Amino acid sequence: MSFPDLRTFIAALEARGELVRVREEVDPDQEITVIMHRVLPRRGPALLFENVKGSSTPIVTNLFGTPERIELMLGSAPAEIGKRLQSLHDRLMPPSPGNVWSARNELWRIARSRLRDVRGGPVLQTVSEPANIDRLPVLTCWPKDGGPFFTLPLVHTVDPRTGVGNLGIYRLQRFDAQTTGMHWQIERGGHVHFRRACELGVPLPVSVVLGGPPALTFAAIAPLPEGVDERLLCAFLMGRPLDVIRRPSGHRIPARAEFVLEGDVRPGDMRLEGPFGDHFGHYSRSAEFPVFRVARVLARRDAIYPATVVGKPIQEDFWLGIALQELFLPVLKILKPGLVDLWAYPETGFHPLAVLSVRERYPREALKHALGVLGEGQVSLSKVMIVVDRSVPVRDIRAVSQALWENLDAADGLHLLAPTAQDTLDFTGPRMNTGSRLILLATHRNGSPLRQIPPPAPPDGADVHPAISDMIAIGPSFLAVQVGDATRSDDIREALAMHPVTRQYLFHVLLSPDVPLGDPMLTLWGWFTRFDPLADLYPATRSQAGNRLILGFPIAIDAQWKPGYPEPLAADSDVEARVDRKWDSLGISLE
Repeated sequence: MSFPDLRTFIAALEARGELVRVREEVDPDQEITVIMHRVLPRRGPALLFENVKGSSTPIVTNLFGTPERIELMLGSAPAEIGKRLQSLHDRLMPPSPGNVWSARNELWRIARSRLRDVRGGPVLQTVSEPANIDRLPVLTCWPKDGGPFFTLPLVHTVDPRTGVGNLGIYRLQRFDAQTTGMHWQIERGGHVHFRRACELGVPLPVSVVLGGPPALTFAAIAPLPEGVDERLLCAFLMGRPLDVIRRPSGHRIPARAEFVLEGDVRPGDMRLEGPFGDHFGHYSRSAEFPVFRVARVLARRDAIYPATVVGKPIQEDFWLGIALQELFLPVLKILKPGLVDLWAYPETGFHPLAVLSVRERYPREALKHALGVLGEGQVSLSKVMIVVDRSVPVRDIRAVSQALWENLDAADGLHLLAPTAQDTLDFTGPRMNTGSRLILLATHRNGSPLRQIPPPAPPDGADVHPAISDMIAIGPSFLAVQVGDATRSDDIREALAMHPVTRQYLFHVLLSPDVPLGDPMLTLWGWFTRFDPLADLYPATRSQAGNRLILGFPIAIDAQWKPGYPEPLAADSDVEARVDRKWDSLGISLE
């Protein structure tokens, strides 16, 4: 099934009982966030808020909040689409008339993956100039956010040198009726286009699409190579051309979008943006970003405003990120034949932890595979990459821990890279966009495993140190330790390294009291969002072998919240109480 616009997808969800119309008035200032945070973990329905305080425009959220809804949107399971692309490559190498004929269906689909110019469309039904974006029900998600921001904008730009388009989702803080921030991160295509416009000294036209084919949203976050227009992926996923309208700016906008904001960003036109709660579960730092000046707003007469929310897992981006991995892994295998599987953990916000399984033909080839994958697109932002053998299930952190226990050698298995570029939202490095990388090699070696007998179950935390409130083992390599008094970290690390049981674990992970060790998802969240490898690794011993520094086990990882880090996200208690009072009238069933 192909969905040409947002409302056909909404109709399909409603027909399947996967959408609830909420007629009770809701406030876009934090109330929708609280509601969504109750719905998302239960894989609840998409929500169409028809009565939004301060706006006549309805809001739709949670369109992609389950794997089933994403599969409906794509028409197939993401992994199946990826396998079809991999099979197409295999059948066409080498090309021959017979191979081309056998692949004709997929080739025809690719041939239809294009932009098709049309004279008009629903998005031109109303034109507001000068613009007034104050009329839109833009969400404020968290109490200490810098203001309301567009959470699901599809930002289109064109390279001013090559004319190649880019579509990405970038946070837009609403400053006033005609301006927003443009949160372009360092490795994103829009930032590349803006930098080139600055070199030329010219404004960069921007078209911000809200709504349109749901596959367009999926394509906008896809890790495509630089210079590949994401709109072509949307057309491929739909199995039909994407209808577009050519505008005076030269942009070709989706004819069936709900809204399009047209304007530009200009060299030197910067403004302080933020802070905002983000998908790492903390407030990101404020910084100077370009200003998007909105000249006009195009819209359908009865337009629907699409939105999402952000925060600790699980959010909509949890499921979208999983689907993207499953779709693109077979394609990545074409480029990296030694790769067997790759999993960026959504619990951590994807970039902080990735596990790679490989075929290793000679000693230490695993490092080559790791460095090669770290050079690919958004995977290059991975903070920790663990490399294991092809037989290890990369999605199972305990199986990964077992592989590390058996094969990680302190002498040649730990590789620390610093300084490196870092995810703009990662706050653990010494400054924005800067951090470090840790590669752990845990592939089989000739002969027996390095370690065979796993450590005993951890003792009671207080028996090791009075400031330890809880401990759990995550496989034989990782001991997660909840610390009640961060000021005593040095003492705690020493006590853990000296205790006859805890010292047998390879890594001691020190976590703050707000990280519940009984929740595996939030344990990984608290662990990987709060440490920088260069700054926060504390080996029990250090030794020198030639020009190499060898770190001895156990190694403590200080993943506690530290002074200078932004605050973790928490809802306002008064807003939660308001939602409690109106919950029964919302009509949302989570059974």
